[in-house]
Amino acid sequence: MARILQIRRGTTAQNNNFTGLSGEITFDTDAKTIRVHDGETLGGITLARKDEINSGAGTGGDFDINTVPDEFWESLFSRFSPAPFTVLESRLVNVSTSTALNYIFDTDKDAKFVQVFLVCQTPDAGYSIGDKVSAFGIDNRTNPAPNTYKDENGLNVTLMINQKPFWVSHKETGATTNITNENWRILFRVYC
Repeated sequence: MARILQIRRGTTAQNNNFTGLSGEITFDTDAKTIRVHDGETLGGITLARKDEINSGAGTGGDFDINTVPDEFWESLFSRFSPAPFTVLESRLVNVSTSTALNYIFDTDKDAKFVQVFLVCQTPDAGYSIGDKVSAFGIDNRTNPAPNTYKDENGLNVTLMINQKPFWVSHKETGATTNITNENWRILFRVYC
């Protein structure tokens, strides 16, 4: 005798009042549809039958994104969009071989993410004036990440240099190219 798999089943009313386990499937005997459960949603999520999917021609099978109601998109974006954030940029700062380079942003917000760029001032290593380059390093450190902390002055962003030379990856070859401090400036970008 063949094996038979039988899943939970019930009327539409019974399914509407049931919260199944995550991954559980039930059958609606009135609507002749399957419901998938996530362990939280009362009634689960009803799957459409092929004959219920309607195209503009009424033949079924085609999906037109223009028929999705605005409320669906608003709900989706409100659930999955990141919280709004502020982007702050420093003024251009001279490249230095001091111990550390510190920039203070006048904000009481916390840094979520920080980027540091070299900004080309004179054509160098294949770059043009104004190019922002994140592929650089200090001595043997590639793409150094700045430290951040807050104090009474604001949000501090500190790039540790330790009196070591800067280099940039050449635009065409990717080769490490030592830079001159006169040709480049530093830009900090903070996402709060």
